Amino acid sequence: MLHELNEKNFDENIANGFKLVEFFANWCNFCLQQKNVLEELSRDNVWIGTVDIDKNPNLAKFYRINVFPSFILFKDCEIIYRFQGLHSKYNIMNILKDYI
Repeated sequence: MLHELNEKNFDENIANGFKLVEFFANWCNFCLQQKNVLEELSRDNVWIGTVDIDKNPNLAKFYRINVFPSFILFKDCEIIYRFQGLHSKYNIMNILKDYI
């Protein structure tokens, strides 16, 4: 299950543990393709939050998101890694295994 994040629930959701957050836009074709991969990863017990930048522009601005999709990996509310673009399940798992 993907966790829909917004400006009201963002901080409480990234407060504890490792959290992967995708910043996306509904008009972005790469984001639409990425969603299938993220849903598959979430079924493998990977916690993934998603932020619609059109509905949450303040979060996008705060985290300086200007490429879609963009990902931030948090540990206990701290940024530990950032990456951008369309990625396969294998690529994302490789990134996560280096940090988790």
